[in-house]
Parts: sequence; C-alpha cells; structure tokens
Amino acid sequence: LSVLISTRMGLSETFWHHEYWLPPGATWEDMKDSAGVRYPQPQDLLLCIPGALLLITVRCIFERTVALPLGRRLGVSDKLRSKVQPNATLEAFYILRGRSPKEGDLISLAKQSDLPVRKVETWFRHRRAQDRPSLMKKFCEVSWRFTFCFTSFFSGLALLYDKPWFWDHTVCWLKFPQQPLPPAFGWFYLLELSFYCSLVVTLPFDVKRKDFKEQIIHHIATITLIFTSYCANMIRFGMIVLLLHDAADYILELAKMLHYTKQKRLCEAVFFVFAVVFIISRLIIFPLATYYYFVTKFPLFLLSCLINSFLMTLQLLHIFWSYLIIRMIFSIIFCGEKRKDVRSDTEDSDGSEAEDLAKTH
Repeated sequence: LSVLISTRMGLSETFWHHEYWLPPGATWEDMKDSAGVRYPQPQDLLLCIPGALLLITVRCIFERTVALPLGRRLGVSDKLRSKVQPNATLEAFYILRGRSPKEGDLISLAKQSDLPVRKVETWFRHRRAQDRPSLMKKFCEVSWRFTFCFTSFFSGLALLYDKPWFWDHTVCWLKFPQQPLPPAFGWFYLLELSFYCSLVVTLPFDVKRKDFKEQIIHHIATITLIFTSYCANMIRFGMIVLLLHDAADYILELAKMLHYTKQKRLCEAVFFVFAVVFIISRLIIFPLATYYYFVTKFPLFLLSCLINSFLMTLQLLHIFWSYLIIRMIFSIIFCGEKRKDVRSDTEDSDGSEAEDLAKTH
C-alpha cells in the first residue's frame, strides 16, 4: 500500500511539475494565495461536476416550463407521422441490424414477412420517421442554448469591456503568471466548463447532426483548453477565446428558433448576421488573437504547445463550419427554394435550408 501511495504521489508530482505548466523561470510558488490575493487552484474545477448536473436540471425545468409553452404560443407544431403496423421481423432487423436495409436485405425481409418489397421500404421509412425528434423538441433544445449563450456572451462582455488587456491583447501576458484571479472571472470560467461538460453528457440524447463526431471533438478540445488554461492561470487569454466563441452562437440559435416558428424571412436575415459575425470572430479575430498574440509573443513550453494544438483543432473546425455556412448562404441566395441543411440526414430533417443550421460552439 505504501508503495502504491508513493507511486501515485510521484506521478502526481511529475504531472504537476512547474516546467510543464508554466513558462521558463516561473514556479507554483509564484501563484500561492496570500492575504487578499487569490490565484486559480486546480481543485476549483471539481465544482464543474455538480455544476454540469445543475445545468442539466435547470435545462430540463427551463424546457418544460418556459420553452414548451413559448413554442406552443408561437405556433410550433409537429407534422403528423404515419404509424407503422407492428411487424416482429422488420422491427427486429430495425433494432439489431440497422435503420436502412440494403437491397438484398429488403428482398429477404419481404420474403420472410410475405410482403412486397415496396411495402417493406415504406415500413422502414415510416419507422425512421417515428424516431425522428419532433419539431417541439428541437425548438426547446435551441431555446435553452440561445438563453445560455446570450447570457454568457453579454455577461462576459460586461466583465471584459473595461479591461485594458481586452483591447490590447499584449497586456494579457504582463507579469504572467502572477495575475490575481478576480472572483467573477473564476465563476465565469467554472460556468463555461460546466456548460460544455453538460453538453457532452446530453449529446447522445440531443438531436443528432451529421457533424456529430465534429461536435465531440469540439467539446473535448474546449474542455481541455478551459481546464489547462485555468490551471496555468491563462485566465485573461482564455476569457477572450471564450467570448469570441460565444459571440455568434446565440445568433445561430435565434435563427433556428425563428425557423421553427416559420418566420422564414426574419430567420434568413438573422442567419446572414450570424454568418458575418461567425466568419469575422472565428476566421479573423480568433486566429489573430491566438496566433499573433499567443504563439509569436509567448515563450514556448510544454503546455503552450499542447494549447496550440487544440487551438489549431478548433480553427480547423471553424473552417469546416464556415464552409457549410457559406454553402447555405449560396443556397438561400441563388436557389430561392427550400433545401435541406447540408448537415442533416436524408430523412432526419423536416424543412428548409435553415432547418438545422450548422452548429458552432
């Protein structure tokens, strides 16, 4: 037991060695709390676990008591869907082997069920329709994300607008890492971490898009960046990155809400605003703030290299989503007809080019 304890302590000391986490010449002694001065402590982030659970609870209450009545009042309604006739053979295939059988499987299933192939195809199409998320579920989901992202962005803006390092990013690194942590910044960081952790937990139950894998990568990269930047006291830099990510998200969620309430023209206008804000914040300001002010103006060490790799991952996702957004804009301008979102599954979408707008966290 003593060997195991000493081994764990040794691994912990190695993991938290200051040369990995802090720039050359800095140690953890530089970030010790003193009277009236507080610095980030890694154990603070454990609060994200109850924080995520609390946000999930708040979300459930919000969707039932606010979003659902609001959706009904705004006229959100679901299409009538045909119910399939019970068929044990087809149901077993649907559950165990797949929702979209191939041609050979269709022929085999038709023989087993004593049904025409076309009726088997129709059964699977209607069965998939039954499992599609309802329009009201989508509305409630985006209403929650709109509320959180709107609150988060303007709260962060209120915290940062009068800070000199918000306007001059070189000031972010003055006296680093000996930069005391304002309590409001600590709570804001914890709230953002809790939110992304809650998204990871609920992701399997939320409406799935074609970029499901990209969403997982994005959430993991974001959680890693929040965790590491907090532990290394890169709070100022992290706050700017978080604010840049929040700048466009609530506009996107608003556009989705407008689409689900069938306000097509207003939805498209808001989506254009979202596209402009997204491209400026993610493809211009974000790389400028991260590359120029962090990569070129900051000494390289192990953690900074790790953060650079995750920032690059986020930037690649930004480029990918920008491509989808631009495609959607061209679709709206030049087609003038309802088209499915380039991210939606073939039969998992109910509507137009703005049906399931590209998700950008």
